[in-house]
Amino acid sequence: MEHLLLIEDDQALGRGITLALAAGDREPHLARTLAEGRRLFAQLPISLVILDLNLPDGNGLELLTEIRSVSQVPVLILTANDLESDQVTGLELGADDYVTKPFSLAVLRARVNNLLRRGAVPRGEVVELPPFSFDFAGMAFSRNGEAIELSKTEQRLLRLLVEHRGQTLTREQLLDRVWDGGEFVDENALSVAVRRLRAKLGDAPIKTVYGLGYTWEIQ
Repeated sequence: MEHLLLIEDDQALGRGITLALAAGDREPHLARTLAEGRRLFAQLPISLVILDLNLPDGNGLELLTEIRSVSQVPVLILTANDLESDQVTGLELGADDYVTKPFSLAVLRARVNNLLRRGAVPRGEVVELPPFSFDFAGMAFSRNGEAIELSKTEQRLLRLLVEHRGQTLTREQLLDRVWDGGEFVDENALSVAVRRLRAKLGDAPIKTVYGLGYTWEIQ
């Protein structure tokens, strides 16, 4: 059973979304405040969070930050805030997708399905690229022996770059392969993911090929 957590203070909209997402193996849970959302997230094995930002008891970004400190569960932001700066802030804080109101329930359902389809990185060998060690099978990553915590999205992105090191992967290729088709993913998500991966790895040779995409440069 997949438990989905929807945090939305509009009761009618919340009921409509839960009905649209309910299925035999999925159970949506509706919370109307941050406090309710925190309680349900702590009590249930949540597979995905749909998070409104403007809530009666605070900003949803507060909860997003809390979730990211303990979990890499997919988070989809659902809000009336359509400013690009708001979207970038949400993505940089760790959201996996961003949908602005008004929206189509069919599109929302497709985006939720897309996020839930993202599984663990396929099993494979440990890749040693001093000072880095990448164990994609065990999801263990380190630099000079110090552990590096990566989200599943960052792991998929890293694996593609490392497996194709020396080659340029276009933005379209990365969007398609990291986000399972990329049809419903904002292109900003890739830029944010690359920025976060670079920050976590430090001096990794992830180079931007302007106008094309990215490459793990062979040194």
